[in-house]
Amino acid sequence: MSEARQTSAQNPTQAHARPETPDQKPAQAAALSEKPAQKPIQTPASQSTVRQHPRLLPLPTRIRRAMSGSWAMLVSTLILLATAVIGLIPSFNSGALKQNIVLGAVPAGTDGHMWGTDALGRDVFMLTVAGARTAIAGPVVIAVGAMAIGLVFGLLAAYTGGWVDWLISRVVELMLSLPTLLLAIVLAGLIGGGYWVNVLVFMLLYAPYEIRLVRSAALSHLHDPFLDAARLLELNPARILARHVFPVIRPVVGAAMFLDMSNALVSLSSLSFLGLGISPQAADWGRQLSDARDQLFNNPMTAIAPGIAIIVVSVAMNIVGDWITARADRGER
Repeated sequence: MSEARQTSAQNPTQAHARPETPDQKPAQAAALSEKPAQKPIQTPASQSTVRQHPRLLPLPTRIRRAMSGSWAMLVSTLILLATAVIGLIPSFNSGALKQNIVLGAVPAGTDGHMWGTDALGRDVFMLTVAGARTAIAGPVVIAVGAMAIGLVFGLLAAYTGGWVDWLISRVVELMLSLPTLLLAIVLAGLIGGGYWVNVLVFMLLYAPYEIRLVRSAALSHLHDPFLDAARLLELNPARILARHVFPVIRPVVGAAMFLDMSNALVSLSSLSFLGLGISPQAADWGRQLSDARDQLFNNPMTAIAPGIAIIVVSVAMNIVGDWITARADRGER
C-alpha cells in the first residue's frame, strides 16, 4: 500500500488516467501509421498570373495603353514643340489677319487657299496656325502661375501644420466648392477685360487644386529619414523645403502642370467661343469656332481646323502629363 501511494504521488497524471480499452489501441496505431497530408509544391509558373493577350483586351484599354507608351510621348512632345515654335513666327501672325471682304468665304482649295477662307476673307490655314500663340501662351502662364501659388501655400501648410494648415485647408475647400468655369464666365463678364484677364482669373481658380496636391504630396515625405536629419541639423525651413522636399515631389508637380495646361486650353477656348476676353479680330481657336457657325455649309474647314487643333494639342498635353505620372510611379516602386 505504501509503494502504491508513493507511485501515485510521483505520477499524479498516471494515477488519474483512464485505463485504455482494447478498441482504442488499434485506432491509435492507425493514427500513428498515417502520414501527414503534404501541401502541393507551388512552382513559379503556378504562382504567376496568366497575362491576357493584348488583342483580347477591350478597345478602351488598348487605346489607353497605346497612348501611354514612349512613342505616344515622343509624338505628343513634337506636336507641342511645333505648336510653340509656329506660334512665335511673326509672318504667320501678321499674314493671318489680312482681310479680303470682297473674296469672302470660299471652300478649301479655291484661289490658292488650301483650307479656304472665312467670312472676312482670311485664310483658314494661316489663321489656325496663328492661333497657336494663344493656345500655348495662355495655358503655360496659367499652369506656371497656379503651380507657383500651390507650391508656396501647399508646402507652408504641410510643413507648418497647426492653425496655419487648418486655415489654408478651409480656404481651399471653400474655393474648390465653386464651379470653376461658371465662376470664370461671371468674373470675365463683370471685369470686361481681355485675354490676359481671363488668364489671370483661371490662374487664381486653378491654384486651390495645386495647393491641395502639393500639400498632400509633401505630407507623405515630411517624416522621411533625410528630412528628420535636416531638422536635427537645424537647417532653415525654407532651405529644407526648397532643397529636400521639392525635388521629391517634382514629378507630381510636372505632371499636374501639363494637365492644367490641357484644361486651361479648353477653358480659354470656351470663353473665346462665348465672346469673352479675346478681341473679335484676334487669331484664336475658340473665336474661330464661334465665327464658323455661320459658315459650316460654305466652308466646313472654318470649324474643322480649329476644332481638331484644340483636340490634338489638348490630348498631347494630357499624354505628356500621364507619361510623367507613370514614370514617377515606377520610380517610387
